Amino acid sequence: MTEGNFVDYVKVHVSSGKGGQGSAHLRREKYVAKGGPDGGDGGRGGHVIVKGNKNLWTLVHYKFKKHFKAGHGEHGSKSRSTGADGEDVYLEVPLGTVVRDADTNKVLFEITEDGEEKIVLEGGMGGRGNWHFKSPTNQTPRYAQPGIDGQEGQLTLELKVLADVGLVGFPNAGKSTLLSVMTSAKPKIANYEFTTLKPNLGIVEYRDFRSFVMADIPGIIEGAAEGKGLGHYFLRHIERNASLLFLIPADSKDISQEYEILLDELRRYNPELLDKNRLVAISKCDMLDQELIDEMDADMKEDFKDVPYTFISSVSGLGIQQLKDNFWKLLNE
Repeated sequence: MTEGNFVDYVKVHVSSGKGGQGSAHLRREKYVAKGGPDGGDGGRGGHVIVKGNKNLWTLVHYKFKKHFKAGHGEHGSKSRSTGADGEDVYLEVPLGTVVRDADTNKVLFEITEDGEEKIVLEGGMGGRGNWHFKSPTNQTPRYAQPGIDGQEGQLTLELKVLADVGLVGFPNAGKSTLLSVMTSAKPKIANYEFTTLKPNLGIVEYRDFRSFVMADIPGIIEGAAEGKGLGHYFLRHIERNASLLFLIPADSKDISQEYEILLDELRRYNPELLDKNRLVAISKCDMLDQELIDEMDADMKEDFKDVPYTFISSVSGLGIQQLKDNFWKLLNE
């Protein structure tokens, strides 16, 4: 998936349909001169419905089409015939999409299951036909109700990436390179910070035809929880990952300090993120010899007593299979 096609935030304008008008028809047949009122009800207007689709990964299909209008209800007719309902309009979204009112920014609901449907704007009710209004004192009412107008408004669709594993780290830690090695994804890779500006998703193939989804989240910087840089824009994607892999390069000045800074940013943004299962991977270990790795391992045992860690290299393949095994164990605990 190319970065330009990863659309995770859109505004759309939606309108539900107007209800059909009730009929004021009076029954007239050859042998029934005064059959009385028999006007049918109008059909309801079409709803605007948001529906979850597990086969979608982004909101790219709303990149250019942003106006959606449901159909109007048909008018009622003679013989108490009710008009047809207006055609509903469906907005299909990936799982993990949050729907907000664009004017108030209030969260309306969140779509998390395939096939889940939520009516976001109801269609107008159809007007009642004149037969509803007959009475002993008004036996031939010549009026009916008009249909109720539909509603319109603007919605914000915001996708929080839904994946089994999310890669967390500072810019240029090697997250995109790891994703390209472990999956068939082709993220943009370069030797400068903020190469990744939008999440990339890939499917990791495991033993016995099993698999799990990995997400490369753009790099976090210190102060991201306060919105520094694109902090909130990046951090919200981490919320929808089942477990987190903290990626710290072997040439970091202080591995445990870098890990604590990352944890602190997550804690300040949303303390619940620390409840997720997490692993630590020391990347770019192809620069180290085995003696140096053993020395670092001895130093890290004290700081990472409660968190599993692995030394990896996306270039040489060091530790990649062990990392997959650790992930699978973590995801199935």
